[in-house]
Amino acid sequence: MDDEDRIALLIDYENLALGCRDHLGVPFDLRPVADALAERGRVVTRRAYADWSYFDEDRRMLTRNHVELIEMTQRMGASRKNAADIKMAVDAVETAYERDYITTFAICTGDSDFTPLVHKLRELNKRVIGFGVRDSTSTMLPPACDEFLYYDDLDGVVPADAGEPGGAGSSGRGKGRGRGGQGRGSSGRSTGRAEPAPEPEVDDVDDVEEVEEEPATDLASLVAQTVSGLHRSSGGAVTASVLKRTLVRKDSTFSEAAYGFRAFGELLDHLAGRGIIELSPGPAKGDPEVTLPEEGGRQEAFALLRQTVAELDDGSGVALSGLKDHVRARREGFSEKPLGYGSFLQFCKGAAAAGLVELTRRGTGYVVTVV
Repeated sequence: MDDEDRIALLIDYENLALGCRDHLGVPFDLRPVADALAERGRVVTRRAYADWSYFDEDRRMLTRNHVELIEMTQRMGASRKNAADIKMAVDAVETAYERDYITTFAICTGDSDFTPLVHKLRELNKRVIGFGVRDSTSTMLPPACDEFLYYDDLDGVVPADAGEPGGAGSSGRGKGRGRGGQGRGSSGRSTGRAEPAPEPEVDDVDDVEEVEEEPATDLASLVAQTVSGLHRSSGGAVTASVLKRTLVRKDSTFSEAAYGFRAFGELLDHLAGRGIIELSPGPAKGDPEVTLPEEGGRQEAFALLRQTVAELDDGSGVALSGLKDHVRARREGFSEKPLGYGSFLQFCKGAAAAGLVELTRRGTGYVVTVV
């Protein structure tokens, strides 16, 4: 554990919440940010700054994710526009001086006013990771950070017009996983309550088998996305021990026993046998290196997407909204998640990077065309 980065997460909540609402059309959800940080280290401090009287329902989502809420109340008739910003900057510098064990600061904002803070933290030999909504982030802030992640691009974030089946940010973590924070804050628009999942109706033996296979599908998605994220964030080898630590950081209740495996190695062997991952000898005995298949079903899935777009395109492109339903109509049960993609939007971006389709932003939505 001594070689892990220890991260302090500081959130300029008004900036992110309004950015998500105005530019993505969805409420801010901390889970994609938390998952991205889990792939980079251990988060030891979580604080969010705002006048919470404006974000009453969002407080439930944040407290479920163990975020300390710093209240910056606006006095009647007085302007305190930068009160939360100043408090957040002071806390960051104080934390940098008083807690030497914190190696990384995650600053969640798109406000250029925090650029001097980022410079000061780096001057104090702290690594800085920035998060912000693309269309509400100043062009000055990302170059100042060691790494900057646009919230729009995180696994599990789907703009309202992207039309992801199952709702934006849904990630299907598995039955009974208890992911606090899947109920989203809404900047005053949602109830803040997680709706109870309906019990599946089982009419015959085939349905029973289908229900029993669902957790295994969620497990494959979780492992594939985590391996993919670790490769993106570290750029190095991902060993079984690193993968297990990251899975536990994402979900402290994670256990291979919950999926019916006696050991984590047995779980990996099972997924390798299904072609979800590949295992090769690692730096230590019993700690293999884990990778995603170079091709696997990815190229086949890209080809399916391209064929679907070609059939639907009338010359003006195909809206991303609803496209996944058309793909599923051609291949029942299609899912991009076991391929390592956190959302259908990310999958389409992968196909675009492979040169098979072109993804164009129109307003808050996307249009897909064949190259």
